[in-house]
Amino acid sequence: MDGYEGLEGEKVLNLSRLNLDNLDLEHVGEERKRDTQQLLLVYNRFIMLPGSICHFSNLVFLDISCNRLAFICEDILRLSKLKTLVAKNNRLDEFSLPKDFGTMSLEVVNFSGNRFEEFPSEFLNLQKLQSLSLGANRLKTIPAEIEKLTSLELLYLGGNSITSIPPELANLPYLSYLVLCDNRIQSIPPQLAQMRSLRSLSLHNNLLTYLPREILSLFQLQELSLRGNPLVVRFVKDMTYDPPSLLELAGRTVKSRNLTYKPEDLPGNLVRYLDLASKCPNPKCGGVYFDSCVRHIKFVDFCGKYRLPLMHYLCSPECSSPCSSNPQSDADSEDESRVPAHRMQKVLLG
Repeated sequence: MDGYEGLEGEKVLNLSRLNLDNLDLEHVGEERKRDTQQLLLVYNRFIMLPGSICHFSNLVFLDISCNRLAFICEDILRLSKLKTLVAKNNRLDEFSLPKDFGTMSLEVVNFSGNRFEEFPSEFLNLQKLQSLSLGANRLKTIPAEIEKLTSLELLYLGGNSITSIPPELANLPYLSYLVLCDNRIQSIPPQLAQMRSLRSLSLHNNLLTYLPREILSLFQLQELSLRGNPLVVRFVKDMTYDPPSLLELAGRTVKSRNLTYKPEDLPGNLVRYLDLASKCPNPKCGGVYFDSCVRHIKFVDFCGKYRLPLMHYLCSPECSSPCSSNPQSDADSEDESRVPAHRMQKVLLG
């Protein structure tokens, strides 16, 4: 989404590979400045985005990649028509942006290959942003406030040091392409199943050992990349199990036996506790659990060729089927029978 098509001739000014360290516009006429919509300053020696950039009042696309850029001056705020800003492979960090950068009307931002250690807070105010690329930086976290970018369709954060995914990502209604490859992510929040627009999810080269079973709800997902993860290769069970408390045992009895009660019958904290009951996914059980559960990893066949490990939470060890040495032995599981072959067109494991 970095390219800007349809511009030619006088609308494009290409000043790339000229060894420039400043932008001298003495020989650029006023009409040329006014007509330029695409400006290319790639492979020069700029340390700071030159203030003279503001003379291109109708600029729509700016690419200043592969320089030595460490600062972006406030003059960029005067480019009211700018939609795409590409500044890959520079020296930018979270202190490089003007304070009011978030007031711009940018739709595409690509700052991959820079030195950001924290997610730039200014980006969180770009209300029209549709594509954001911050790959190959030094990010360790994704802020929960990313949910403010409600127009976002593509998020590229590959090649960082991110260890977790905030559940708030699920609140981005139009996000279709999510790239989190080459990080240190160990688990996927089940809330991502709410991302109804997600079509491509890249998670290769992380530290994943299982996927949440809720991933089956991603009906629009067409491509899932998982290669390079320590995904388990056979059925395994984590039998560490804390016995349920008396409160949980009582709550399970109320819920599993459908005992009726009214809010005025119980203290408010007990009513709220009973509302938190989770149904055991074992179709032969029908029980519920609250805080005490057994983690159970189970393989599910998405497309007849690949079997992916999904995490289940069961109400007790008795709900876990015996662990088999044959990964195919559970092939007739209820989850698998529900998944049509066309659900995932590409599952990349190798």
